[in-house]
Amino acid sequence: MKNFTMGVLVGLVVSLGVGFAAPGLDHNGLFWNKLNNSAKAGYINGYSDAMQVSVGKLDSLTIAADLFHWKGGDKIIRQLSGELSMSELKADDAVKKLDSLYSNPKYSELDLGQALQLLEARVPADSSAADEAQGKAAGGK
Repeated sequence: MKNFTMGVLVGLVVSLGVGFAAPGLDHNGLFWNKLNNSAKAGYINGYSDAMQVSVGKLDSLTIAADLFHWKGGDKIIRQLSGELSMSELKADDAVKKLDSLYSNPKYSELDLGQALQLLEARVPADSSAADEAQGKAAGGK
């Protein structure tokens, strides 16, 4: 029994030591600047996939809102769905914009998730319609 107790104590001490010695991984500008271009594109694609899963989970929240007669729930869920969606921001564009953002040391501590949401908020809702409208205005038609 003493050997078992000593084994548990040694295991606890070793696991705590390893846990404290492990470096923390902050996903910010410093992390971003260490990645190569393919890793950056992979990170953006993975983040986008995770956001799509989150948007898919909102369907169950919509059902609950209907079930509990949550007034304004549809509006809030639609807004949240739009904020989580990264469909307007392509991976190559996101990499370029994040490289530009994180080239300024002032933004190096900004979390990647926050930076991507900021970039997504800046993308026009329908960029092709905006481009077409600008073309017609310039053409005088």
